[in-house]
Amino acid sequence: MALEFKYPFLFILLIPALYIVFLYFKQTKAVPSAESVLIGLIRTLLFSLIIFALTVPQVLLPAKQEKVIFLADRSASYQQTENSLLKWLDESVQGKNANQTFAVASFADSVTMEQSFTNRKRVITEFNSKIEKGETNLEEGIQFAASLFQKGESGRIVLLSDGNETVGNSREAAKLLQNRNVSLDYVRLPLKKEDDMAITKLEVPPTSFVGENTLINVSISSTVEKNANIRISLNNQDLLLEKVAVKEGNNQYTFTHQSLSPGMAVYKAELEVDDDRFIENNSLNAVSKVKETPKILVVQGNQKDALTEILTNSGLIVDSLVPEKLPTTLEGFLQYQSIIFNNIPATKVSGSQMNLMEKAVKEFGTGFVMLGGDDSFGLGGYFKTPIERLLPVNMDIKGKKQMPSLGLVIVIDRSGSMGGSKLTLAKEAAARSAELLREQDTLGFIAFDDRPWTIIETKPIQNKSKAIENIRSVTVGGGTNIYPALAKAYEELADLKLQRKHIILLTDGQSATGGEYQTLIEGGKDNNITLSTVALGSDADRNLLEQLATNGNGRYYDVIDASVIPSILSRETVMTTRTYIEDTPFYPTVQAYPDWTAIFQQGIPKMNAYIAVTPKNRAQLPIISQKKDPILAKWQYGLGTTFAFTSDVTGKWSGDFSRWADWPKFLSQMVAQSLPQYDSEPYRYSIENQDGNSVIHLTEAVGNFRPMDATIVSQNGKVLDTNVKPVAPGKTDMIFPNKPGMYFLRVKQSNHEGHDRVFQTGFSIPYSDEYLMKGTNQLLLKDLASITGGKQLSFGKEAFRSIHHKSYQTQTISQQLLFMAFLLFVLEIVIRRFGVKPFYHIMNKIRLNLYKEEVVNHTSGIQHLVKAKEKVQVKTTKRVQENMNEFKLNESPVKKVKKQTITPSVSSEDKEERMKRLLEARKRRK
Repeated sequence: MALEFKYPFLFILLIPALYIVFLYFKQTKAVPSAESVLIGLIRTLLFSLIIFALTVPQVLLPAKQEKVIFLADRSASYQQTENSLLKWLDESVQGKNANQTFAVASFADSVTMEQSFTNRKRVITEFNSKIEKGETNLEEGIQFAASLFQKGESGRIVLLSDGNETVGNSREAAKLLQNRNVSLDYVRLPLKKEDDMAITKLEVPPTSFVGENTLINVSISSTVEKNANIRISLNNQDLLLEKVAVKEGNNQYTFTHQSLSPGMAVYKAELEVDDDRFIENNSLNAVSKVKETPKILVVQGNQKDALTEILTNSGLIVDSLVPEKLPTTLEGFLQYQSIIFNNIPATKVSGSQMNLMEKAVKEFGTGFVMLGGDDSFGLGGYFKTPIERLLPVNMDIKGKKQMPSLGLVIVIDRSGSMGGSKLTLAKEAAARSAELLREQDTLGFIAFDDRPWTIIETKPIQNKSKAIENIRSVTVGGGTNIYPALAKAYEELADLKLQRKHIILLTDGQSATGGEYQTLIEGGKDNNITLSTVALGSDADRNLLEQLATNGNGRYYDVIDASVIPSILSRETVMTTRTYIEDTPFYPTVQAYPDWTAIFQQGIPKMNAYIAVTPKNRAQLPIISQKKDPILAKWQYGLGTTFAFTSDVTGKWSGDFSRWADWPKFLSQMVAQSLPQYDSEPYRYSIENQDGNSVIHLTEAVGNFRPMDATIVSQNGKVLDTNVKPVAPGKTDMIFPNKPGMYFLRVKQSNHEGHDRVFQTGFSIPYSDEYLMKGTNQLLLKDLASITGGKQLSFGKEAFRSIHHKSYQTQTISQQLLFMAFLLFVLEIVIRRFGVKPFYHIMNKIRLNLYKEEVVNHTSGIQHLVKAKEKVQVKTTKRVQENMNEFKLNESPVKKVKKQTITPSVSSEDKEERMKRLLEARKRRK
């Protein structure tokens, strides 16, 4: 037996109660009396009893019976074990004790009672209740079984299930069992392997365009190797019927379909197979919205390739522009659904144009594709540009490749004409070049006006951040004198033992004096030094700078827009090494991306070369080289999808790819996947399954927070009873029963001008996971048992083993405490009214009566002892007399007889007096 309190925190009331009693005793301390002390003690006890009663104390009495509840899974995935389950129940019940009772409940989508609690060794022979078997709600089943235990009762739940829950969270329910000292055991009955095929996934793009080849991906899971037919239909019109050889396990199939008309496209995939376990999992739906033919922008130079022709033949509208004619406003880019850079250097695209393209991709979902070549990626100068930010790869490959030792000297004009953004951009360009270099590379930085200024001494970089800080500290100076600065750069590189030595000269003016440039450059050639020049603005000496670059075996850049300076210098830094190009022929590796493996089912062609880049963390890499470098990379940047193809399209680098029969399909698919994959309608929605219901989360894409009228209609035209709940401004949840099938959503809302706008779309609710052959979820079952202190049962009799936590019945004693408090309250009133003297009188009378009764009892006892003693003395005297007489008769006359002394007799008064003294002595000893 134990005691517990329902509200133990109320014991804190003892503090004010005892304080009140303390004040009472303090008040009566001057004139203490027995009455005041007694009242104080009564009040203390009274307050204590009332506070104890308020805490609701409960006496825990051990229960004699133990309860076991069998929870049987009757869902579709476990239905085949029903006979084995009933047999197991019957065997386990035969091993129970007389003090054990059991009950049987079954569950699937809901829970029902099959057999009430009984202590008889007889269990049901079949399940009679009707139950929906399309889901497995383990959580509801466990909660129902737990509710059969009364408060304070412990017991055991025996779960007979495969553990594949499709609704609810059984782990949370198990935690509640743990708090109630109810354990959960589980039984793992063997599942019979049956032949079953299921379409587990049907994927189509959420949006597509007229003329685009839409990819249809079908995933099939099978427990057997068998032939089957896949039927694909579009808006209830058959598209194809194909016989496939399905292997055991997961299978992927990809089909293509050219969209011919705009509108909503409802695709349906069906599986036709003999002797299939479940037919419910043989079909799935998917929805795509077909838009008008997309418009593509191809940016390229004068190279001759078939890219534009291939894309045009695939049904796309293609505009081809040279980089110098790119749009200069955002709306100029937003008219295109995707932009393709075909081997274009960053030096021909201004910084503002790059920023506009980045915004079009990130904020408006425009696609972007960069194709390789000797003017693309790192070789094109895209390091640290907005284009690099939107691509799935980085241009820098430091730390990945063994690169030749490099010495780079940057010579920049700091004359007065370079003031403002020119010098700022030139310094930023030099800083980017420093970032591209490795710590063992050599860097020098010379700024000049009328004479050279060494900002960074030409030597290996040891502190890159310090070097960049020094570069950015350069300020505007005086005139322009090129030759001394250039001569100093050649002088500093001449004697260095490096594999590559390069000088970059940037100026916006003409030198005040001449010099022996040709002699300087020829001497530099003997030391393996190359020179590139940048003419900035209309006042630069273009003839001189172009001649210097030509003689110095470098490149000449004529720049009007200063924003391209950083791209020029980063391009020069990368091109100096030339090791960014991998030019050993190889066979690329296609990774497990179904969209791309389908194209290469007949093999993959050989490739000659590509530009080495570094993939970003979230990028997908469908195709890689033998060195694990990206050949094709893809990722999501904001709302847009971007691709990087590091080889070219001319055939010079792509090799056999350009002669491959599926080359047009490969390019068209890459561009098609870059097209916007979002719905630009005024609403966005997502669907999820919650507690057996489907919930559509509907969000307004624009700020019109007016009431909306939303309706869901099934495929057969029935309007569903939907619970529409606004959850936040512009956000609404629509809840309806979760039943597999095809549905259509219609939303109507008025704007501030009173005009209605209507949004329509379709969506599919797939079949339940209950119809997939997943086997036993051993991990979940182990977790449930571990949480509650249960285990897996191997034999039926283990279900009725002794329960560790004993059950208790609670009995509240608050009423008894309150009754005692009431009696004390009445007693206090009586004492305060009449005092304690009446109680003394009553106590004295009781004490006197008790004393008299004790004396009477003592006196009667003494008299009884005296009479008993007299009787013993009479008998003794008589016996002695008889012995004397007998002795006299037998005595001989010749013998001398000894004189016998006879003890004189004692009177009865003396005996009584002696007995009294004896009793008084005994009382004193006590």
